[in-house]
Amino acid sequence: MNRALTLHDVIAAGIAVAAGLALALVLRVILRWLGERARRTRWTGDDIIVDVLRTLVPWSAVAAGVAAAAAALPLTRQVGHIVSQTLTALVMLTATLTAARVISGLARSVAQSRSGVAGSATIFVNITRVVVLAMGFLIILETLGVSIAPLLTALGVGGLAIALALRDTLANLFAGVHILVSKTVQPGDYIRLSSGEEGYVRDINWRNTVVEDLSNNLVIIPNAQLAGTNMTNFSRPEQQLTVTVQVGVGYDSDLEHVERVTNEVVDGVMKDITGAVSDHEAAVRFHTFGDSRIGFTVILGVGEYSDKYRIKHEFIKRLHQRYRSEGIRIPAPARTVSLEQSGEAVIPHPRPSLDAAPGRLGTTA
Repeated sequence: MNRALTLHDVIAAGIAVAAGLALALVLRVILRWLGERARRTRWTGDDIIVDVLRTLVPWSAVAAGVAAAAAALPLTRQVGHIVSQTLTALVMLTATLTAARVISGLARSVAQSRSGVAGSATIFVNITRVVVLAMGFLIILETLGVSIAPLLTALGVGGLAIALALRDTLANLFAGVHILVSKTVQPGDYIRLSSGEEGYVRDINWRNTVVEDLSNNLVIIPNAQLAGTNMTNFSRPEQQLTVTVQVGVGYDSDLEHVERVTNEVVDGVMKDITGAVSDHEAAVRFHTFGDSRIGFTVILGVGEYSDKYRIKHEFIKRLHQRYRSEGIRIPAPARTVSLEQSGEAVIPHPRPSLDAAPGRLGTTA
């Protein structure tokens, strides 16, 4: 039989709760100070750790104060057991939410470190968050004495029906996982599909891939379609690439002089223009005797795909100006047309005679 509640018990319980709240406030202030120090470091892991502690530790202090207050009160065994399970479930729920946020944050940090600061692969973040929350929920149920075996059985049977109903969604999900695991495409890559869409991959989520084109418009592509189409990735195996410019000079040009001047222009563009590969070796390759010109290809080095437009623009301007100053002629397309007169006799048409009588028309031979 439990003893009666006294004033001393109430005061002790109040002190325990107040101590728990005070400890939670002190810990929160300390962790906020640690968070400011952690943001000044270059490592992002300490930010995540402090963020975890700022959520979990204060709530744990409050739960400890409430548990101490419950221990000070003359509660029945059943009520004490309910209070204990409730506090345990509260702490475990807080820990589960915190763990889900931390692990998803780590997954996002790893994805960004491998893909560049502009990219994010939310498919891994969402999968890790769902897995952690599901595991935490099952552990909480098991702690509260709820058997999870029937629940797992029901989930297994219901999962089959859900898989059949969400076949297209699951196909996109697994296609997105396959794309990221195989590393054929990563956030930050510049890609071009066989259907014509091209741009930077900004995100790969559980259903589709988000591509941002050079006009800052977003193109949404289902993961299954992306995995099953022909695609060119301009960022792999390396981001640097070469672009070609077709040029032609007249037949009266000194090709050695043309090659030397063109190489000098290429070297200047590679050193002066942002986005060009400074150590790129200039290359000029003559290849065609055309109708009015000798054609050749100039090879330029570009840091990434979107830089090629600026590099080609500046190269053509400088090359045209340099050719004019050097007297190198870039002929316009021309075609010579020869007209031959046939040898057939021309038969003149008869014309009216002015000497004919009035009212009659005469003719002259």
